[in-house]
Amino acid sequence: DTNFNAAVAYMLDHIEDMSIFLGSHNEDSSYKMMQLMAEKGFKNNDDRVWFGQLYGMSDHITFNLAERGYNVAKYIPFGPVRDVMPYLIRRAEENTSVAGQTGRELTLLSKERKRRKLN
Repeated sequence: DTNFNAAVAYMLDHIEDMSIFLGSHNEDSSYKMMQLMAEKGFKNNDDRVWFGQLYGMSDHITFNLAERGYNVAKYIPFGPVRDVMPYLIRRAEENTSVAGQTGRELTLLSKERKRRKLN
């Protein structure tokens, strides 16, 4: 996390040379990016900074970022199943931060489902 945060801070300090697509399902990483953007005077919707998550994962992060005016995207891997499944399995295995958030995400999905039934 320390190296990730240092890299994000470096990129924001050198934004004139690059753009950032923070592809992460880690809430803390998103919060850190939001904090750094505010500290460095970036607008939430700066064209050079985007947040993204895999389609169907961490939707609460994507929704809340979008609600606050940040640029967000969902990405969808596509192709033959024999090529896509190993990629998705690797993402799930490598992304240990998602494991701790799964229960919370299921709770949020359940609440949203109930809310929609009432409307």
